[in-house]
Amino acid sequence: MEFPVPQRMDPIRSITPTIDIYIKLAQYPTLAHDIRVRMRDELFQRGIIDQEAFNAEIKAKALESQRREGLFDPFGQEPAHIWQKRKDRIRDFQTDAYFGNNLGLSLLDSIIEDVLNNQPGHTDSIELTFNPEIAPWEILFRQGELYEALPPNQLEKVKHHLEEIKVVLIKGMISDQLRFIAVAKHVLSIADLRRIYRRRIGGGKIGGKAAGMILAWKILQQKPTDDSPDISEFVEIPDSYFLGSEVIYDFRLMNNLDSYMNQKYRPLEEIRRDHPKIEAEHLAGRFPEGIVDNLRYVLDQFGNDPIIVRSSSLLEDNFGFSFAGKYSSYFCPNQGTPKENLRDLLDAIRRVYASTINPDAILYRQHHGLIDYDERMAVLLQRVRGKRYGRYFMPSIAGVGFSRNPFRWHPKIRREDGFLRIVWGVGTRAVDRVDNDYPRLISLSHPQLRPESTPQAQRQYAQWYVDLVDLEQNKFTTLPINQVLHRDFPDLRYIASLDKGDYLQRILSVGALDVNDRFVLTFDALVRDRKFVTLMRTALARLEEGYKTPVDMEFTVEILPGRPYPDFKLHLLQCRPLSQRANEETVKIPNDVPPKRILFTSRGLIPNGRAEQVRYIIFVDPEKYRRIPDIATKLELGRAIGRLNKLLEGESFILIGPGRWGSTNLELGVRVSYADIYNTKVLIELGVAQDGKPPELSYGTHFFQDLVESGIFSLPIPLHLEGASFNWRFFHLAPNSLTKLLPDHEALTPYLQVIDLPKVTKGYRLNVLMDGTTNDEAIGFLVESAHNDRGVATVHSSMGYPFTK
Repeated sequence: MEFPVPQRMDPIRSITPTIDIYIKLAQYPTLAHDIRVRMRDELFQRGIIDQEAFNAEIKAKALESQRREGLFDPFGQEPAHIWQKRKDRIRDFQTDAYFGNNLGLSLLDSIIEDVLNNQPGHTDSIELTFNPEIAPWEILFRQGELYEALPPNQLEKVKHHLEEIKVVLIKGMISDQLRFIAVAKHVLSIADLRRIYRRRIGGGKIGGKAAGMILAWKILQQKPTDDSPDISEFVEIPDSYFLGSEVIYDFRLMNNLDSYMNQKYRPLEEIRRDHPKIEAEHLAGRFPEGIVDNLRYVLDQFGNDPIIVRSSSLLEDNFGFSFAGKYSSYFCPNQGTPKENLRDLLDAIRRVYASTINPDAILYRQHHGLIDYDERMAVLLQRVRGKRYGRYFMPSIAGVGFSRNPFRWHPKIRREDGFLRIVWGVGTRAVDRVDNDYPRLISLSHPQLRPESTPQAQRQYAQWYVDLVDLEQNKFTTLPINQVLHRDFPDLRYIASLDKGDYLQRILSVGALDVNDRFVLTFDALVRDRKFVTLMRTALARLEEGYKTPVDMEFTVEILPGRPYPDFKLHLLQCRPLSQRANEETVKIPNDVPPKRILFTSRGLIPNGRAEQVRYIIFVDPEKYRRIPDIATKLELGRAIGRLNKLLEGESFILIGPGRWGSTNLELGVRVSYADIYNTKVLIELGVAQDGKPPELSYGTHFFQDLVESGIFSLPIPLHLEGASFNWRFFHLAPNSLTKLLPDHEALTPYLQVIDLPKVTKGYRLNVLMDGTTNDEAIGFLVESAHNDRGVATVHSSMGYPFTK
């Protein structure tokens, strides 16, 4: 049984709900009378106004309108049929006003759908006798289904009509982004669109995240036209429902939250200050009863399976702008009573709505020229893919895949074959930057070729915590691997190796394991399996071909028992165009730079590009950072970097600090967000080992995606590797300009250094060259300034700097 879902035309927003309804009903000139009769029935049945009072009000307003028009003898000056026409029009206006201010658009959509479905039967003509742009959707579905049922020779004659119908439905229900439509109209069928329509709750579009998931799944359902493998039967998407993008308007109207729509135009500090209050007011909000009823139905369909509530705004997962990690998603364990589960689901949706005006999202939109776009938030409701293991629920394999691999840790690696970050459990640890933990990095061209070469390094850079749903505690949580993973886990040998101290051993027989055995998550058996590697490589390649641009996808993988070898099923969670740097060029590293002018070098996982004529270096010394005595100072240091980022907006600067930038663990790196670093040219993570453990890089996380989309290079300098160097003497001797830029921050000068290069070097600036294509190396060195910096030089070579003019 499918639940009734209201139909929605592409909305025209205005300043009041009454006008919205009037404009909407103007699209149904012959059905508007029947629709308004139903609207009045709802008003009377719900007790908003009784019929007698309503009719009296109509008469009073009709008399008032006569006087306004200069008629003071109503019955003598106006014929009876004109008087009736006057009352009919006022009745329509009052119906729209009462309905808009009390019941909202979601219920109206349901009424419209009922009226449409009760119309006389449709014609079987294959000629398109109406304008699809203004026709009711039910007529479009019926005509499209008629076309798709035609024999090939007849379909050829009307395929242009079918394409137009699909485009209208895609624009109204899924996305109006032209690049998306150009792909979707060729792979989505009318049947696909009908299924989306039936699972949509409320009006509006289903949003970018939901759209990307469905489009990717349909691309992978196509039969290959070459000799590549057919993977269609091994690809699925989770059971999903869609809360339409118009529901957020009804929610905000009901709860007097419309005033926050202009929050995006306020100063960033004000946005940050107000956000906790705005979130609290969203959490106290009510939903239209029709929406709540449909959500109860969704919970019934999901049973006791955990649910994830995901943001799916109109701009998310778009061509050019991914909004990766900008909006919120929440897990609902769904193990309580029906009332508790509904409460948790509604709270999760409220939090997603509140995230539309969180500071990072607004700043992201400002920075990318999207602030004036009407960013409506749809919500994707999905059954979590996984299996029960004792009291826990999680997938065996989850992660994020990229059709292009920007980094290579070995010359053999082919970038075009793709790259994976995988984890055991829920995939949050693969896409978010977490502390003291590492996903498995897999190059799909050479899956067994690891970045780490020794057992000690493989153990160090392993996953040690797992995100999962605790069914008994009814919560989403993070636990140590050794607390959860035991020898009875069904897929143990595919994800883990035996820790033998000096070496790691593959698990060949689960029956031979001992209760005291220790495990390290290596996924070695998985990456040795050709079926798995072929499935992932083929999926990414085919998605890139379908999208006509590189993509990334989030997924889970189900291991299916089989003999002699298992099969694998890929569950797509989302797919989006992969942000890439424009005009990537071949960068050649010069070999004749005088050693005294080199500030740093790096080897290994190097991006490709250049940042030239850099004036400022903002530097956080890793050793000094570790000695900061209190948390408050470390937090203030991150805020100061955010102020410098804003202050130096028109200048060229780079950031150097202890990796990991953006860490939530203040012991591992400076806590900053996208809002604090978006103006930098290069973000350098200085890999100084602490207790023998160099920090992890950012690649593949949402944080990394922010950098790519903003044109920021993320450059690691792993000082424990050969070929990486850092000119400590220069940085220790260079004067600090922090207080000249931020006079009130003198207390931070021992830890936060701002180096104004032309002043320090008598007119030199910094060039950073990164060759991530040929030799995987980078260099930062001083060059003569191309700007008029000579007048600002104040430091002389006699002060002992390791270079001279």
